[in-house]
Amino acid sequence: QVQLVESGGGLVQAGGSLRLSCAASGRTFTTFRNYYMGWFRQAPGKERELVAGLMWSSGSIYYSDSMKGRFTISRDNAKNTVYLQANSLKPEDTAVYYCAARYYTGSIYYVDPNDYTYWGQGTQVTVSS
Repeated sequence: QVQLVESGGGLVQAGGSLRLSCAASGRTFTTFRNYYMGWFRQAPGKERELVAGLMWSSGSIYYSDSMKGRFTISRDNAKNTVYLQANSLKPEDTAVYYCAARYYTGSIYYVDPNDYTYWGQGTQVTVSS
């Protein structure tokens, strides 16, 4: 089993920044190397959407079109942690942000939340105007 724990959410004014963290652990999870990681978000009344994805072994990154330019996904191998840097935040970025993981099976990226096996509990990001 894999456990994902997000942190770093909070209340921020419009134009501000946050860095979200996703720490992975688990009895059968010794390395992220064979996994694809995703950051999703879900606003009230809306579907869960992919913000960014990262193939751990290659570092290949995917951003949803609407997220390009203000969000940056990265990883720290030593800490088994994936980050999401969010800049120039807007009130419409208010959502619960989730970290997700799946075993990599060859796709360039995985957009559908149903493609992911493991999920964190989410961290709330609220952007005030």
